[in-house]
Amino acid sequence: MLVISNVSKNYDNEKKAVDNLSLEIKQGEIIGFIGPNGAGKTTTIKMITGILAPTTGEIRINGKDINKEPVEAKRNFTFVPDHPTIFDGIRGIEYLNFIADMYDIPEAVRQERIERFTKTFQIYTALKDSISSYSHGMRQKLLISGALLPNPKLFILDEPMVGLDPQSNKMLKDIMKEHCKNGGTVFFSSHMLEVVENLCDRVAIIHKGKLIACDTLEKIKQKNDTSLEEIFLEMTKDE
Repeated sequence: MLVISNVSKNYDNEKKAVDNLSLEIKQGEIIGFIGPNGAGKTTTIKMITGILAPTTGEIRINGKDINKEPVEAKRNFTFVPDHPTIFDGIRGIEYLNFIADMYDIPEAVRQERIERFTKTFQIYTALKDSISSYSHGMRQKLLISGALLPNPKLFILDEPMVGLDPQSNKMLKDIMKEHCKNGGTVFFSSHMLEVVENLCDRVAIIHKGKLIACDTLEKIKQKNDTSLEEIFLEMTKDE
C-alpha cells in the first residue's frame, strides 16, 4: 500500500532531516511512527503526502508515485496534520462538503457519513457554525471527520490524538481498528507510547532522520529486552 524507497530530505544548510529511509506498509496494517522531536517524523509524513518533495528516493502509494502521479496517488489517502490549521471563514458543513466534492462522494453517501462521523465526535450540532468559532479540539474533530469521508485506502495522521478528549480518543482508535479490519491501512505518528503499544501491528522508530527499527512491538521488546518507553528514553537521552 505504501512503499518508501531510499528517501532523503536535505535542507539548504545541507542538514539531512530524513536520511535514506526505506519502509513498506502493507494493506490492513496499523503502523505507529515514533521518535523524538526533530527526528524527521513530520518531514517524512509531508513527503508521503506530497507537501514536500524528497531530495532523493521514491514514494509510492497503491502503486502511484506521489511526485510523478500526484493526483492519482492522492486519491488513495487522506491526511490529518499535526495542527488543525483550516480556513475558518466557512461553516463546518461547507468544509465537509468541499472534501466530499474533491473525492467525488455521492450525495446520499456523503450525508450518511457526515452525520455518522460528526455525531461520533459530537460536532454535528455545530456544523452550521463558522469554523472560526470552533475550539482547537472541535477543529481537530472536523479534520478527522473530513478525512474519514472518502473511506480512504490509506489513512495518514500526524499526532491525531492531541487536543481530543478521552471519549473522542477512544472513538478514533476504534475507527482506526475497524478501518484496517475492513481492508484499509493506517499510518500515524504519536508521542503517546501507550496508544502505540495498544493499537499498532508494527512500530517504526526514527531517530536523527534514520529509521532505526520497524517491527512488531513484541520483537522490538525482545531484541532490546525492555519496554517501549525505556527504548524511547534510551534513544533520546542525548537530545
